[in-house]
Amino acid sequence: MVMQDTSGFVCDAVDGWCARKFNQVSTFGAVLDMVTDRISTACLLVVLSQLYKPGLIFLSLLALDIASHWLQMYSTFLTGKASHKDVKDSSNWLFRAYYGNRMFMAYCCVSCEVIYLVLFYLAENQTEKLVDVISNNLQKMSLLSLLIGTSLFGWAVKQIINVIQMKTAADACVLYDIDKKHKN
Repeated sequence: MVMQDTSGFVCDAVDGWCARKFNQVSTFGAVLDMVTDRISTACLLVVLSQLYKPGLIFLSLLALDIASHWLQMYSTFLTGKASHKDVKDSSNWLFRAYYGNRMFMAYCCVSCEVIYLVLFYLAENQTEKLVDVISNNLQKMSLLSLLIGTSLFGWAVKQIINVIQMKTAADACVLYDIDKKHKN
């Protein structure tokens, strides 16, 4: 599972780069990319919800991930934008910085996956408390503690971006409805 998720991320990055490089970007490809990303993250979060207490944390992260990305995709189509990553008109500086800098976005996305994969690797039984596992491993000097330490910031930024994305996209949907109502 770990190898599949890591190789999936690498293949996703290469596929996206090739699509842009050879001008092969399509609506279907964008939707398929978003769906496969959400499914792989969903599977990992559901597994983690069964390995750690409280599992509701992971299910809440799953709900946030799906809701924010679904709203973002839907609002993108409503507003006629070519990509869900087109946020130049957003008033939120962090949102623009995230989607405007591919390296920053990649760091945040990889950080999420690293945190989830490390937590999967560290799970020993189904009664572990998430806070205990993270704090115990951060106190050790190991590769895993280094991975957790360097990934926590990117993971946190990604969750903040998900909240901003959900709010921004919901606002765009509401504005679309208001404009549609005024035209009729």
